Amino acid sequence: MFEYHASSNLLANRNILVTGAGSGIGRAAALSYAKHGATVILLGRTTTKLEAVYDTIEENQWPQAALFPMDLEGATEQDYTHLAEAISEEFGHLDGLLHNAGLLGELKPLSQYDTDTWNKVMQVNLNAPFLMTRALLPLLRKSTDASIIFTSSGVGHQGRAHWGAYSVSKFATEGLMQTLADEEDGISSVRCNSLNPGGTRTPMRAKAFPGEDPLSRPTPEDIMPLYLYLMGPDSQGSSGQAFHAQQ
Repeated sequence: MFEYHASSNLLANRNILVTGAGSGIGRAAALSYAKHGATVILLGRTTTKLEAVYDTIEENQWPQAALFPMDLEGATEQDYTHLAEAISEEFGHLDGLLHNAGLLGELKPLSQYDTDTWNKVMQVNLNAPFLMTRALLPLLRKSTDASIIFTSSGVGHQGRAHWGAYSVSKFATEGLMQTLADEEDGISSVRCNSLNPGGTRTPMRAKAFPGEDPLSRPTPEDIMPLYLYLMGPDSQGSSGQAFHAQQ
């Protein structure tokens, strides 16, 4: 497990957007960022789940969060432009972006893979992060210390049979991260890295490994040290790298 001890005000005065913030790792990250001082923009497709996270932040008297419901599967370029305009009007700049939302798709051979499922996985796991990052990049460049975290996977580093579109989308995510990191190097303060959370106690993990004892896996809260490290100032100078929460 990645070892890091974050100061209580690590993310003070930072505006951070988290996708898939309503449950699982996204929820844990949003709460952890808020606990450490950040103003978190909660983005996800289920408003009631986002509201529950918002309420938890309010109950703990952490910086007031913002809600932005969006279904990444059907989001258009105009939707991302609207998101950027809303953040610009409300906050002026963005200091962090965690691309956490993702779809597992089907676990079956590529020869049997459904085209519609393939397209949905690519839309949420790859196209959405590209379109969102492109729209928000001007706001991130206004920050003096901006961090973009792309969620990767072990099957995005080593292909594995039957992981289909999910595996391919994560390989592409690594390429997206590396390309953007190289382009921003020397022209802005924006750093870009990928984060492989590893097998974690989430609904997606349970769907992929139905026979596995969930208690054998760490909780989303257990892997938060790396999420804090990459979003905070201690990771300045690290860009274009692949990080693993459980190595």
